[in-house]
Amino acid sequence: MPAPSRSAPGGGLSVGFAGHSDALLSFGFAPDAPAHCRVPCPRLAGPLAPECWSTGVVPEAVGMAGASGWRAGALAAVQVSGDEREFGLEQATAQAYRSLLAAVRGSLHPHILRIWNYFAAINAGAGDAERYRRFCIGRAAAVDTDFNDPPPAATAIGCPGEPGRLQVIALCSDRPGIALENPRQTPAWQYPREYGPVPPGFSRGALVGQGDRMRLLASGTASIVGHVSQHPGDPAAQLAESVANLSALLAEGAARAGVAFEPSGCEALRVYLRREEDLAAATAVIAASGLPPDRVLYLRGDICRRELLVELEGVFAPA
Repeated sequence: MPAPSRSAPGGGLSVGFAGHSDALLSFGFAPDAPAHCRVPCPRLAGPLAPECWSTGVVPEAVGMAGASGWRAGALAAVQVSGDEREFGLEQATAQAYRSLLAAVRGSLHPHILRIWNYFAAINAGAGDAERYRRFCIGRAAAVDTDFNDPPPAATAIGCPGEPGRLQVIALCSDRPGIALENPRQTPAWQYPREYGPVPPGFSRGALVGQGDRMRLLASGTASIVGHVSQHPGDPAAQLAESVANLSALLAEGAARAGVAFEPSGCEALRVYLRREEDLAAATAVIAASGLPPDRVLYLRGDICRRELLVELEGVFAPA
């Protein structure tokens, strides 16, 4: 295969809800979705078309052992899965991440910018036996030093159904992005022991690209200040706190990048709701937030902490 031309990571990257035929990475939210990756979280409201990540370059498939991959210019996408039915989630996670790193390291796109993780029953189990904590242990056992220096932006969401398959999707680049932390929050990779034997391995966001082609990729963002969950039992207050965290991250990205990021620059936003009955409260908060409502997708998904009812993630262009 011809080598892709080198450019800034994310050069030309844009995200929106459209046909997926020329997208590097497309996420579908229905069983028959015509997309590279079907997200196993039921759609509650929002755009019907797939969420498409495009670079302006026609993507090509890349053969990989144990993974599916596509590349387009400076970016590539990789999807791996782990079968936990025989060995459990921890080992399935470790194997999936070893496969991901084997596919990425030494390739034309060795730098992981953004990861999505989906698996069922994320909160099942007590204490350190909780499945999310076992997932974090498996990931930490498999990743290399470069992965943690600093870790990529990431989201981990629980999907409905019985445990069985872990889905891992990664956006990669031919050069590093810029990792972001939120000044209102403790970095997840510095969480204290009370949240598990291994802290979660992700940054709060990432900057990719340059100038007006730069994009801010916001990780899964919830109602956490410092490292403490806020507003238990109140979905509207939790989402409002999450939006405040998102605003702080946009300001941090602007300071790092030298360009402005505003809620109005959102290209795509996912709002994961633990309870479908909270949809009306969530849409009311979003309507008052300055985020463009036609670019917001609401999904039924479980959050990594039991007390949290909502989480959001998104992509932002410079204002």
